[in-house]
Amino acid sequence: MYAPERQQQILRLARDGGRVDVLSLAEEFQVTAETIRRDLKALDRAGLVRRVHGGAIPVGRLDFEPDLAERESTAADEKDRIAKAALAELPAEGTVILDAGTTVARVAAAIPLEASLTVVTHSLPIAARLADHPGIQLHLVGGRVRHRTRAAVDAWALRAYGEIRADVLFVAANGFSAGHGLTTPDLAEAAVKRAAVAAARRVVLLADSSKHGQEHFARFGSLDDVDLLITDSGLSPEDTAAVEAGGTEVVRA
Repeated sequence: MYAPERQQQILRLARDGGRVDVLSLAEEFQVTAETIRRDLKALDRAGLVRRVHGGAIPVGRLDFEPDLAERESTAADEKDRIAKAALAELPAEGTVILDAGTTVARVAAAIPLEASLTVVTHSLPIAARLADHPGIQLHLVGGRVRHRTRAAVDAWALRAYGEIRADVLFVAANGFSAGHGLTTPDLAEAAVKRAAVAAARRVVLLADSSKHGQEHFARFGSLDDVDLLITDSGLSPEDTAAVEAGGTEVVRA
């Protein structure tokens, strides 16, 4: 079977089942896992599927949301570089909001021990990372905790962000683009992100380049709301220029 024929069948399986995984496809088509990964990469580049950890989903699944463990292992090297670059945006002293997200969690883990900050977060994993930090006054925002992201949402969280003003917000998004703005699969999570954006004087978006051009169900802002995008070198010069044309500074780590 030629590669285009196999890729067409993979696309049909993804659309029928909502998801395909590398190992099952390799067994079904009697090829190596690496061959399937190349097929999925080709389909991803064509805009027909979106690659996720271990497989792919059809692009039409705007409501798909990977769980925390899956997101943690996706684009790990890129996220580490983004987090390292983000440390330069921490104020010497002041108040920081940390959104829920695996890249933002890497920032939390890398905050120097000598830092003296007030940190506000609605993410349980991030709060757990910072609870014993000697220089951080930690404020944990409450609310209903979403199992998939371990983030607090709904009225309590929205009320808390409505009552504060922070120096900088590090925010995450499942998708971003100049045309569609900042999106995430869940409406409740989008509402909290929107409230956090409104509570910050400066907004820093942390997103690896694979999220550029992705569009999800719930929109929580536009790139006009973002002062600085920190991404990886996978964002093309053309896409970087398009983001910067709207007034958002871009750092490619």
